[in-house]
Amino acid sequence: MTIAAPAPETDLTTAAPDDEITPEETSTPRKRAWPGHILMAVISLAAAVYVCQGLWAAPYRNVVAENVSDQGQFEWMLSYGVYMLQHLSNPFFTDLLNAPRGVNLAMNTSSTFYAVVFAPLTHFLGAQVTFAAIMTLNLAGSAFVWYLFLRRWLVRSGLAAAVGGLLFGFSPGLVSHANGHLNWTSGWMVGIVAWWVLKLPERDRWLRNGIVLGLLCTMGFSVAAEALFFAAQASGLFLFVWLLSRPGLRQARAAIKPVLLSLSVTAVVAGTLLAWPLYMHFAGPLKFSGTGFGMRQFSEDLVAYAAFPLRSVAGMFGWGADLAPNATEATSFLGVPLILLFFVALALLWRRSSRERRVTLRALSVVALLFFLLSLGPRLKFLGEEHADIPLLYALLTEVPLFDSALPVRYTLVVVVVFALVIAMLTDEVVRSDGLIPSRTGRIVAGVAIVAALVPIAPLPVRTMERSAEPVFISSGHWQDYVSDNGVITSLPLSSEVSVDMMRWQAYTMARGGDKLFRMPAGYWLGPRDYTEAGRHDTGRLGPPERPTAKLLYRAARWGNMPKLTNLDRAQARVDFAYWKVEAIFLPDHVTGPKGDLNRDALRQVTTQLFGEPEQVDDVLVWPIRPGVDPVDQWGEV
Repeated sequence: MTIAAPAPETDLTTAAPDDEITPEETSTPRKRAWPGHILMAVISLAAAVYVCQGLWAAPYRNVVAENVSDQGQFEWMLSYGVYMLQHLSNPFFTDLLNAPRGVNLAMNTSSTFYAVVFAPLTHFLGAQVTFAAIMTLNLAGSAFVWYLFLRRWLVRSGLAAAVGGLLFGFSPGLVSHANGHLNWTSGWMVGIVAWWVLKLPERDRWLRNGIVLGLLCTMGFSVAAEALFFAAQASGLFLFVWLLSRPGLRQARAAIKPVLLSLSVTAVVAGTLLAWPLYMHFAGPLKFSGTGFGMRQFSEDLVAYAAFPLRSVAGMFGWGADLAPNATEATSFLGVPLILLFFVALALLWRRSSRERRVTLRALSVVALLFFLLSLGPRLKFLGEEHADIPLLYALLTEVPLFDSALPVRYTLVVVVVFALVIAMLTDEVVRSDGLIPSRTGRIVAGVAIVAALVPIAPLPVRTMERSAEPVFISSGHWQDYVSDNGVITSLPLSSEVSVDMMRWQAYTMARGGDKLFRMPAGYWLGPRDYTEAGRHDTGRLGPPERPTAKLLYRAARWGNMPKLTNLDRAQARVDFAYWKVEAIFLPDHVTGPKGDLNRDALRQVTTQLFGEPEQVDDVLVWPIRPGVDPVDQWGEV
C-alpha cells in the first residue's frame, strides 16, 4: 500500500508498489511511455533555455538584471567547490571572505551539492556557465520530475501529467526565482523527496527506502534547506489529514511498521551525514538567529494571488501587477482564471471520486489553505499596503525556531504544487472519453478553459544586463605582485549587496585552480549583527558590521558623495585597513551595481584623497597599502 494512485477510482493512497503494478493501472505499458518521457524532457529543456536565453546569449558578460548580487554570490559558492576539492578545505566555514573574521557558510546558501557535482564544469568553463546551466536544468528538471511524479502516482494521461509538470516547473513563482536563486528553482528536489516518501509503506523495502530517503534529505539540505523544511511540513500535514479518515486509519495499520522502520533508517543516515552542517548552523562560529530579511516585508499580498505576473504573456499586454516584495519573490500571481479553474476542478473531481480520492482531495485542500495563510505573513497586506492592525497566522510563528528563519512569501510555492496536481487531475478527466465529462463538447470546453487559464501566466524570458568584465589584472595573475601569500586585497567599493564584483574576481580565480589565492574583506552573505555573544542571539544582517571607511567608499560609489577628507578620516582609514589587513586596493574601468555601473569617478577621487595618486596596472588603478601606515597624514590642509 502507498499513498498514491493513477486512477480516479483509487487514489493518492492506494497504489501498489512498483513490482505489483498491473496493466490496468496505466494507460500505456512502460515501454511505450518512453517516447512521451523523451518528448516531455525536450519540451521542458527548450522552455528552460527560452526563459534563460539572456544568460546563454553571453554567459561571461550577462547577469540577471533583477538580482545582480545573488548571481554573484552563487557564482562564488560554485567556485568555492573547486577550491574546496583542491585544498580539502572546510565546506561550512571560510576565511576567504570577510577577512579577518570569515563567514559561516552553513548559515548561507552554500549549495555544496551543486558546487561539488558541477566542479569540473566550473573549473573548465567558469562559474558563469555553471550558473546558467544549473538554472536551466533546475527549471527543466522541476517540470520533468513532477511530470513523472504525476504519471506514476496520480494520472493516467501523459498529457495531463505534462500540463501539471509544466504548470509547476514554469509557474510564476519558479520563474521569478530564476532571477538569481539556484536554491528556490530546485523544485525537482522536492518532487524526488515526495516520490520516495510515498514509497515508505513498501513492506519488504524499508531498509532501502530509508537509506535512499536519508541520502535525499542530505542532498536536499544542501540544495535548498528552506524548501526541504516546507516539504516536510506539507508532507506531515497531508499525512495527518489523510490518517484522520477511515481509509487512512485502515491502511495505517498495514503500513505503520515499514514506515517507522524506514523513517528510523532515514533519521540515522541523514542525522549522521548532516551532523556537522547542523552543528555549524545552530552552534558554529559567527552564527545568528532568524534571518536578515523582514518577514513583514517578504509576505504575500492577498491580491497578488489573483493578479498576473509582470514577466508573463498577460504582463506583456500590460495586465501584470507589481505587488511582490521584489522581482525575485513574485511567487503567487496565478491569476483569476486559474484560481476559478482550480475551485471548479475540485468540485468536479469530488463529484466523481471514490472515498479514498475524496480524502486525498480534502488533504490537498487543507495543505493549500494552510500554506496560503502562512504565505500572507504576520500582518495582512492588501494592494501593497500593510494593515498592521490585522494579525494573521504567521504572527504566532515569528519567534519559533526554523519558522523565524523562513520567508512567508515562499510558502506560496507549496500552494502552486497543489494547483499543479489538481489541474493535472482535471486534465486527466478531460482527455478521457470515460472521464467525469462524458460529452465531447463538454471536454472541448473544459480543454479550452484550461488553456485560457494557463496561457496568461506563461513566462517571458528573464531580463538580463551587462556587467563589468573580469579585469586582466586578476585574470593574468598580476595581482600576485601586490599581495603576499594568502594576503588581502579588494576592489572598490568593498563587496556588499550593492556591488559583488570583488567576490566575482575571487570566484573566477578559485575556479581556475592553482595554489595562489587572495582573501578579501566584507562581502555579500548573511552574518551576525555584531561579533559579541549578543550577536549570536540577534537576527542576522547582510554583510559584516559596517566600518566608517567602508561606508565612505559605499556612499561614493552609490551616490557620488565626494567629501573633503581630513586627517581624522585618514586616521580612521588606517584603523579600518589595518583591521582588514588589506595590502592593496584597485579600481577597474567599470564597477557593477544593482542597476548598472556605479560611480567610478567618485571612488577614484575619494581614494586619491586617502592614498594619493594610483598606478595604472593593466586595466585597473592600484593603490598599494602598508597596513597600519597608509594613508599618511597630509599637513597644510585648508
